[in-house]
Amino acid sequence: MAEVVLFHHALGLTPGVTAFADTLRQAGHTVHTPDLFDGHTFDDLEQGMAFVEEMGFEEVIVRGERAVRGLPADLIYAGFSLGVLPAQKLAQTRAGARGALLFYSCVPVSAFAAAWPERVPVQVHGMDADPIFVGDGDIDAARELVAETEEAELFLYPGDQHYFADSSLPSYDASATALLTQRVLSFLAAV
Repeated sequence: MAEVVLFHHALGLTPGVTAFADTLRQAGHTVHTPDLFDGHTFDDLEQGMAFVEEMGFEEVIVRGERAVRGLPADLIYAGFSLGVLPAQKLAQTRAGARGALLFYSCVPVSAFAAAWPERVPVQVHGMDADPIFVGDGDIDAARELVAETEEAELFLYPGDQHYFADSSLPSYDASATALLTQRVLSFLAAV
């Protein structure tokens, strides 16, 4: 079974993020869900992003790095949206990473390293009409990652929701989440 660190999105560690982690736990995986916001959660993206901007994006990454101190090196790093920042950086730069799961976001590999590390598989999941994932260029970074990395997959789901796998939010899409979960569980079983 895999050991996963799952970083939350800009609304904080919501019940939907915890529920997703619980689904992975029920399949036998160990899942850590660090709270990068010290208990703060938000009702909408604008509030969450205001909090993040006050804290600083670099601080989000630093808190993610701090959260894995003392954990084994052979982790799967996963993140929802904002949580992709620490997840992707750790997958690319922390020795021993076993894989990465990037939900609703992807940054250019060059933001953290010259290339994606060899033998570190990665999946990127997003909706094909999500105005953030598509409009902000994350889909382009994901396509570039897939083109340049042997063990990379991009999965696009029909729809325009950003937080579609968070069951505690109105943007939740049960059918897309079921397929995403199936793909994630297959990924975790294979690494």
